[in-house]
Amino acid sequence: MPTTDLSSHAPWLESQRRSRARRFSAARRLRRLRGRRSLVAVTLASLSLAAGGALAAGDSGGAQAVQSAGSSVAALQQALGIPADGVYGAQTRRAVRRFQAAHGLAVDGIAGPQTLGALGLSTGGGAQAGSSGSSAAAVLERIAQCESGGDPTTDTGNGYYGKYQFSRTTWRRMGGTGNPAQASEAEQDQRAAALYAQEGAAPWPVCG
Repeated sequence: MPTTDLSSHAPWLESQRRSRARRFSAARRLRRLRGRRSLVAVTLASLSLAAGGALAAGDSGGAQAVQSAGSSVAALQQALGIPADGVYGAQTRRAVRRFQAAHGLAVDGIAGPQTLGALGLSTGGGAQAGSSGSSAAAVLERIAQCESGGDPTTDTGNGYYGKYQFSRTTWRRMGGTGNPAQASEAEQDQRAAALYAQEGAAPWPVCG
């Protein structure tokens, strides 16, 4: 039967060595785990900053493209029929992409000369769409004067209403509700601009 020499230090030293090895191994695993967590955190932070930088660059690039083409972001937004806050943000990029897709243009969300020209806005070379080289806003103003004398409350009982003489069908298609002549002038302007951006002056065959 094996016996242990209790007077010997060897078993105690071996036990101490194994205990130190276990503690060292556990500490090394903890350091590795913390290192991986730090790496993940740094990577996520870098991706967030990169995404934010790309978004800011996209907004700035969009505004610069519009301005260099001889127009303004606010005019672009008005032609697209969205709130004209003058900021080339996500809403403007989405509206530009929709317009580009609907008109067979390169869908990049940037309103360059081709997109602005299709919208009836002036370009850097002075080329403009619309009757007599007018901008979209000028064309719509002329249409309104021709259709209703510029009166947003016009209702002659002929099935066409308001400043731009919308039919109820077209008004609903552009997102309006109720009688167009009872909507605010700003809403009529916005929906007419959106209609013009989509179809040009075709909806107003006489006054367009």
